[in-house]
Amino acid sequence: FDKREAALEHEEKRMDKLRDQLERREASLAERETELKETLEQQKAKLLSIAGLNADEAREQVFERIEHESRQEAASIVRKVTEEAEAESHEKATEILVHAVQRFATEVTAESTVRSVPIPSDDMKGRIIGREGRNIRAIEKVTGVDIIVDDTPGVIVVSCFDKIRQAVAVEALNRLIKDGRMHPTRIEEVVTKVQGEIQQEVIKAGKEAVIEANLSGIHPKISEMMGKLHFRTSFGQNVLRHSIEVAYFSQIIAEQLGLDGAIARRAGFLHDIGKAMDHEKEGGHPAIGMAFAKQYGEKEPILNVIGGHHADIPSTSYYTPIVMAADAVSSARPGARRESMERYIQRLTELQDIALAEPGVQEAYAIQAGREVRVMVDAKKVSDDEAYLAATNIAKRVSEEMTFPGEIRVTVLRETRAVEIAR
Repeated sequence: FDKREAALEHEEKRMDKLRDQLERREASLAERETELKETLEQQKAKLLSIAGLNADEAREQVFERIEHESRQEAASIVRKVTEEAEAESHEKATEILVHAVQRFATEVTAESTVRSVPIPSDDMKGRIIGREGRNIRAIEKVTGVDIIVDDTPGVIVVSCFDKIRQAVAVEALNRLIKDGRMHPTRIEEVVTKVQGEIQQEVIKAGKEAVIEANLSGIHPKISEMMGKLHFRTSFGQNVLRHSIEVAYFSQIIAEQLGLDGAIARRAGFLHDIGKAMDHEKEGGHPAIGMAFAKQYGEKEPILNVIGGHHADIPSTSYYTPIVMAADAVSSARPGARRESMERYIQRLTELQDIALAEPGVQEAYAIQAGREVRVMVDAKKVSDDEAYLAATNIAKRVSEEMTFPGEIRVTVLRETRAVEIAR
């Protein structure tokens, strides 16, 4: 017992000694930590003094540097991810689109938006105008068109935003010229008869288009409205023929992706129905068409395709981007569409202005009839990754701010030249 007590006393003394050592070491560390903090503060103050900055200015510079580095890193990540996604999807997308175009190869249908009426002699111009212009005023009043009679020999021009009214006026004028009787009562009689015939032609065109697209359960009002697209053009392309093309392109693409081809075909056929009435109602044709289709019994996802095929509303199904792709394929085929020289030059100018507005851009040129824009950037201000980001930004702005058929490629070029002269 005495031995154990002596051992415990010895151990207690040893523990007291260790405790004293730890306390001295802790005090020493605390003293060194205080000295280190003081030294760091002195060095920080000295650095700020040398740089001529205060703490807030130094912090702002650090944040700016971090922001710049983060932006470059983000651009690099965006480029890497996008390139990987494009590499994986490009081959499959090309295969699907080529397959769709090969399976549905139709004639390109492009129509002129200018309607002229040939006349046998200049004497007929005077009869069309009538005494004090009563005949031409009667034609314009009853048809709702503008008749342009100028010095051009052997022709008069019929102008109207509504292609059905224009068709009625052209046919009525042809019959009046052939008949020879030209007075307000006869004009009204002929126009009324032609209007009835054109209405029957509209109904017939709509029914034939529904049959050609192999659709069922289409409301008669929807069919009639689709028939009106037979007289509507977009960049010279007949909108009804375009709708039938989009219907079959959509079906083929959807089936390649394992989706319901019948739904895609129906959605593609109806996607531009709003163009049949957009001159009569306020708003864009997607919203007008969506409301009309809903009124006559169409359901989702057809409604979302009609309202969202120009990205006016978010897509809620796979069918909307499918129809958007089919729409672009139909519009972009060579010869499918054409536009006036004035509109063409305006589109090229808009394209170049959007590209030049991007920071770091020195020059921009629209080429290949506006299908591509080449952009040259300053290599000193824009890195490789930032050039890729600039291409993305320009393409996004073009999509949001411009209206164009098909697609436009944005190519950003960054070049560094080293020049030295040997003497």
